[in-house]
Amino acid sequence: MELSQAIRQFLEYCEIEKGHSPLTIRNYSQYLSRYKIWAESQNVTKVEQINQENIRQYRLFLNRVQDENGQNLKKITINYYLIAIRSFLKFISKKDLAISLGAEKIELADTDDRHINFLSPTEVQLLLNQPDLRTIQGLRDKAILETLYSTGLRVSELVNLKREQVNLETGEFAVLGKGGKIRVVYLSDRAKIFLEQFLSRRSDTDEYVFIRYGRKKHPDLEITTEDKNLTSRTIQRIIHFYALKAGIVKIVTPHVLRHSFATDLLSNGADLRAIQSLLGHTSITTTQIYTHVTDPQLKDIHKNFHGKTLINYSDDNKNSSDLQKEESEPDTSLDN
Repeated sequence: MELSQAIRQFLEYCEIEKGHSPLTIRNYSQYLSRYKIWAESQNVTKVEQINQENIRQYRLFLNRVQDENGQNLKKITINYYLIAIRSFLKFISKKDLAISLGAEKIELADTDDRHINFLSPTEVQLLLNQPDLRTIQGLRDKAILETLYSTGLRVSELVNLKREQVNLETGEFAVLGKGGKIRVVYLSDRAKIFLEQFLSRRSDTDEYVFIRYGRKKHPDLEITTEDKNLTSRTIQRIIHFYALKAGIVKIVTPHVLRHSFATDLLSNGADLRAIQSLLGHTSITTTQIYTHVTDPQLKDIHKNFHGKTLINYSDDNKNSSDLQKEESEPDTSLDN
């Protein structure tokens, strides 16, 4: 079976039978297209030609390829390419389209622990205080920041949030997350206040909660007929702007606020399973990355049990140093 034909059928399978999101399908298409181009350069044009040596050579290619900045691909990025091929081969086997390499024979590389960027409570407060609440645009931005930090929403979930979804009385609403999974998220009292103020100031009938404004002389005073929901990129720019304004030196993105939401819950003693549900993680393993960042008991354990012998040694050393100092200093009492 031709490789190009099989990839096309796989993408259609992902769209129709698996119901994957457009973003997931686009990623599969990107990863498999790159493999197809490389494979054809190696005279591999049929699914039946895919074997372990072919995959080994492709892994070498990915490991040595460099981007426009001369940087090698990260291990986790290489794994994404391999995961796409494994999913593709599973589809081939499941549909009996060809006899090819078994997906289970493609192993993923070990990766370093994922680094989590998050804001401290002080930095969060600084960020939330930046928008100018005298303008409707500033009130919108305040509601965006408060909602993201209160709910842990992904930026894609935020931009697609509609007014009919949000129940300001109960402070909760359902969102459609990754993989078409629905979960309930909750607004803090602060988030409810500013979201309600923003929505009450609006005079438009747009269905989306967060909308953009036309580039008029006074964009904060009037909503134009061109308004519609914000894009993910716009939300990123808004957060970056206020982070700079707050004097926060680290890079702040919508996902950093999501990480901050999770680490705040964990550091205050929330159950890991509950955080998993609030974030919409399919696997608890994904949520466990936050335990590498903060644990509400580790600081107390460190304080109570670490360095006890060193403290005693330090006191002894201090006394010894004082004695040596007294012995080395001349007696000046006879000079008076």
